[in-house]
Amino acid sequence: MVEELVAAGVTLVSAGAVYVMAAARVVKQYERGVVFRLGKLRPEVRGPGFTMIVPGVDKLRKVNMQIVTMPVPGQEGITRDNVTVRVDAVVYFKVTSPAEAVVRVEDYRFAVAQMAQTSLRSIIGKSELDDLLSNREKLNQGLELMIDSPAVEWGVTIDRVEIKDVSLPETMKRSMARQAEADRERRARVINADAELQASKKLAEAAKEMSEQPAALQLRLLQTVVAVAAEKNSTLVLPFPVELLRFLERAQQGVAAPTPQQPVQQPVEQPVEQSLQEQRASLESRPDPGSAGANSGQD
Repeated sequence: MVEELVAAGVTLVSAGAVYVMAAARVVKQYERGVVFRLGKLRPEVRGPGFTMIVPGVDKLRKVNMQIVTMPVPGQEGITRDNVTVRVDAVVYFKVTSPAEAVVRVEDYRFAVAQMAQTSLRSIIGKSELDDLLSNREKLNQGLELMIDSPAVEWGVTIDRVEIKDVSLPETMKRSMARQAEADRERRARVINADAELQASKKLAEAAKEMSEQPAALQLRLLQTVVAVAAEKNSTLVLPFPVELLRFLERAQQGVAAPTPQQPVQQPVEQPVEQSLQEQRASLESRPDPGSAGANSGQD
């Protein structure tokens, strides 16, 4: 009799241990348990810790409550200004209602991923290229609203959506680079013209001040000469006023002029007829060489 009782006790203990092992479940801190009893959803959600179910009758399904980071594959689309781009993003979401996440949608992760891709393509078609490149905050908010609207019914809340990268064609990149270069050149020319205007105003003021003091202009000239002469690889040409050269020329002519002396008496020119008569008389007084030879032959 005692042996039978001991055997029955051992059997009961073994059956109890097997039942406990089959019914015992452990739910982690970041998880929640949803129980289906004979295929029907139980209203209570099992919290973290140790819990028991009816083996063979209940089925426990654990749902992760952590924030899930899901990358959205790059989607190609044409923007509103007819530019072909490829955009990829990342979605942060979490489950807020474990029962609805299990019952209302077959796979809430796959559903969120497909909704994110569809919404991203829709945002690309509604936006311009400049908005995709510089106004991403507004696009992120619109994308988050588009994904969150159907996800709320699935027991999922979209925490954040970020556009990660925008890929452009090479031709568009070169066009944008040329546009940016032209814009920078335009700004440089405007700045240079503004600087020239300011410099001209200052030079006009300086010329006005120098016109009142002529020596200031000479001092400025000498200062410029000193600044240029500091460089050994340049030829220095000094401008001189024409008045200075004329002054030096007149000074040299004054030194070379003779000192005043007594006037030299020039012979008074005789009349022309008197000089001709004197020359004729001198010719007649000379002896004729032919006649002299004849006289000597007769003798």
